[in-house]
Amino acid sequence: MSAPITLLCLPNAGASSAMYQRWKRLLPDWISVMPLELPGRGRRSSQAPICDYGAMVTRLCSEYLLLPQRPYALFGHSMGGLLAYGMAQRLRQLGENRAPRALLVSATAAPTRRGPLISNLDDASLIAEMRRQGGTPQEAFASAELMQLVLPLMRADYRVCASFRADARSRPLEIPLHVFAGRADINTPQQMEAWRAETQSAFSLDWFEGGHFYLRGEQQERQLMCALERLLASIGSDQLLAPDTDRIERTSAAIALSGQQVV
Repeated sequence: MSAPITLLCLPNAGASSAMYQRWKRLLPDWISVMPLELPGRGRRSSQAPICDYGAMVTRLCSEYLLLPQRPYALFGHSMGGLLAYGMAQRLRQLGENRAPRALLVSATAAPTRRGPLISNLDDASLIAEMRRQGGTPQEAFASAELMQLVLPLMRADYRVCASFRADARSRPLEIPLHVFAGRADINTPQQMEAWRAETQSAFSLDWFEGGHFYLRGEQQERQLMCALERLLASIGSDQLLAPDTDRIERTSAAIALSGQQVV
């Protein structure tokens, strides 16, 4: 069996940690899948969403990654990939023993190749964008009540992405960086290949049939699980530290009850 490793998973815009629950069954036991819940959704729906990229990265690092336990890697899809990148950059500043073993990003353009994102869309334009991306069930658009819940969260997440600014002073990471993308996604091959410049270590780019949400296809999901298992097996080690899941759950619950922000 490969060395145990924790896979911290960050969701796309508008999504919750529930999108990764299936992975706990699909990946082998030595990979501990830990979906991270962002404020304003899922178990943290009573908390106000965060609308700023830097503030979101700071909150995530403070809450989830300052509790040492097991080696870990970061995975993020779309907005989650951008957040995972920010976390990897921030956490390596705390020392090698806090850095992830690898960064795995899906369906998000490289930091230096991101196009402009309009964050102040009206409801009709935002719904049109959601339809274009294909990540929302069609029946959801027919429910005005559901849209009233979803649209403010989507708008907040779009503001998170729009507030990102590539830092020219950032050094390339020193960990393996693996990128996954759908062939029919709006992100171009050049935007995805540009991730190569973000690491001094190993790099790979895997393409899947499908669009922005390629990973929801049954075959593509199996292929992605195989790729994750292969990549994580190559980096697993108990020399670096990562979160204790039980302690993190207790800490997050306490934060939610008190309304405090960990800094």
